[in-house]
Amino acid sequence: MTASSTGSLLFRGADWDFQTLQRIHDACEDIALGELGLSVYPNQIEVITAEQMLDAYSSIGMPLFYKHWSFGKHFAHHEAFYRKGLMGLAYEIVINSSPCISYLMEENTATMQTLVIAHAAFGHNHFFKNNYLFRQWTDAEGILDYLNFAKTYVAQCEEHHGSLAVERTLDAAHALMSHGVFRYPGKKTIDLRAEEKREQERRNHKERSFNDLWRTVPSGPGKSASELSIDRRRALLGLPQENVLYFLEKSAPRLQSWQRELLRIVRHIAQYFYPQGLTKVMNEGTATYVHYQIMNRLHRQGRLSDGNFLEFLQSHTNVVFQPNFDDPRYSGFNPYALGFAMMQDIERIVTEPDDEDRAWFPDIAGTGDAMGVLRDIWANYRDESFISQFLSPRLIRHMRMFHLHDDPARHEGIEVEAIHNERGYRRIRRELARQYDVGQIEPNIEVVDVDLAGDRRLLLRHQVINGSLLDEVDAKRVLQHLADLWSYDVLLKEVDASDTVLKEHAASPRKIAVAA
Repeated sequence: MTASSTGSLLFRGADWDFQTLQRIHDACEDIALGELGLSVYPNQIEVITAEQMLDAYSSIGMPLFYKHWSFGKHFAHHEAFYRKGLMGLAYEIVINSSPCISYLMEENTATMQTLVIAHAAFGHNHFFKNNYLFRQWTDAEGILDYLNFAKTYVAQCEEHHGSLAVERTLDAAHALMSHGVFRYPGKKTIDLRAEEKREQERRNHKERSFNDLWRTVPSGPGKSASELSIDRRRALLGLPQENVLYFLEKSAPRLQSWQRELLRIVRHIAQYFYPQGLTKVMNEGTATYVHYQIMNRLHRQGRLSDGNFLEFLQSHTNVVFQPNFDDPRYSGFNPYALGFAMMQDIERIVTEPDDEDRAWFPDIAGTGDAMGVLRDIWANYRDESFISQFLSPRLIRHMRMFHLHDDPARHEGIEVEAIHNERGYRRIRRELARQYDVGQIEPNIEVVDVDLAGDRRLLLRHQVINGSLLDEVDAKRVLQHLADLWSYDVLLKEVDASDTVLKEHAASPRKIAVAA
């Protein structure tokens, strides 16, 4: 530590200017890279107003996003609640891109700007760059160029085909967005920077070629269903297919090329956000742990005054507050609280383990290099595996966790199935991890077949887990969008583990279909 880095306050009071932000960033960077060993994308700091933050909320936090009526609706809703004092705004929004863009509220005090730079520009930034899910599924270098292409392309489609037709296509695509991702490895990450060029190549190819699948569809009395075997039909269609938007983009018979491109755009954006849904606890826990380390070290170095540090502690305490189960404010686990508590607990296990820690975590207990262990965990785990392997008995006791089971078929009341004993710890950890399992979070729905020889009805299957059927109203609305895109009837069957059909949902395309 150099003499110039100690004893010199980064700022005094609450006011700041852009020179102050530069000093804050540089001081945080010295600690993040030099002491914590973080590896980050280049940082780009943007200061925005409260209204701009509301606008970012409304368009899922993305810059250069295309226009859609739903974003305006969300903006009006958030603005009304904010003006009435019924909701607050985030101190920052951070974008998984290279450079990593961090949006800071101009209303923040200098202390809060320091906190959010440490939290977003270094905590989230490191996690985005190093976690395996983000490396596998996202293209941080190309996302900004792709968003610019998407915005321009949507505007061109509105000009050439009318805003109403574009709106219908995007409405349907947004309804299916959660079923527009590849959940498992095997698909190569898309080079988003090359997508604009590839879109032109696809358009030219479409004009020169003919879809072999629909050429082989029986269309007259001279052909029979046996001409296209089930295996060949499914192979041509790539069935079963979990990515519904991908299937429609490739196989929907009546979609125009520009509509397929819109589905591709929505699908790529859904894939971009996919890792964030699987790493909420780890991502926020990492950023919170990093900002806590940086702010404490800045205070020890004399770069933050006691008053500024107390302001930070008050905000930090609010962020990691976890209401008890009987508190009216309780709505599940706060990902900031759970993630930060686990990071701190891992640091304790690595540096000051007890006998229980050595028995439960023999590979990391007492190894001494807390940051080395944490960086490895941040790179190689997601919420489900992180919780299932690193939630300790001590933290379970500290957070007073227990497991309740509510099954009317077995008991009239609620049964406490796991308490603080050896079997209870393992069950609590297992059951909590399952709440972050993608198989539990999203329904498992696949396209399984198409009746090519008959009415071309599309058949989908929902594998029901733990008796959780789809909400009938939501299923009906989403299935209607699917039928409009497919332009023929669709049928969704909900089946249990024994393939017994529990429920069926059907929809037919509307007269004013999306593809019209």
